[in-house]
Amino acid sequence: MFCARAFKMRHRIVSKLEEARATSREKAVTIEEASLDIREQRWLRYFAGAFLSKVKKTRDKRYYI
Repeated sequence: MFCARAFKMRHRIVSKLEEARATSREKAVTIEEASLDIREQRWLRYFAGAFLSKVKKTRDKRYYI
């Protein structure tokens, strides 16, 4: 159950980052620019902190894939 929910949320977050064209460190966007809702923001902390995650976080709290 957890895995399916996490997979779906990861897909939503990655899709929104792709829509925002956040595909590199230079093009990284904030949470607001990516239009992430509260649930996505909570999961973002989990995904961005994971080793070998597709979602990356910059020092100034911007995100990219």
